[in-house]
Amino acid sequence: MAQERQLISNGNPMEEIVGFSRAVRVGNFIAVGGTAPVDAEGKTVGIGDVRAQTRQCFEIIKRALEDAGSGLQDIVRTRVILTDIDTWRDAIEARKEYCRESRPVDTIMAVSRFVNPEWLVEIEVDAVVAGGRP
Repeated sequence: MAQERQLISNGNPMEEIVGFSRAVRVGNFIAVGGTAPVDAEGKTVGIGDVRAQTRQCFEIIKRALEDAGSGLQDIVRTRVILTDIDTWRDAIEARKEYCRESRPVDTIMAVSRFVNPEWLVEIEVDAVVAGGRP
């Protein structure tokens, strides 16, 4: 039996241009793609502040999970991608605010840069909806 594929959008105009979704749910699995620290107008939040940017990423992720019928409690993996690995502690302190109860596995890594040089962090998460909630 084929599983229904649900595409989650947050209205970012780049979704249509590039051909991506904020999140995709197939069955009980939800993947939330690289989430940047932007506001509703696409402007960077917390310029120069990795902790503020991490919080913004998780607020976007939280909304995407809720739109997919899930929530932070269902996160099983996070990937915190930084431009400066020395800022990992600040990013993780913010991550803990959102993941303390679900305690997902985690990967922390650094890249040389993102598409927007103001971004210090992007975050990806995977979630599995417990109990087969639709």
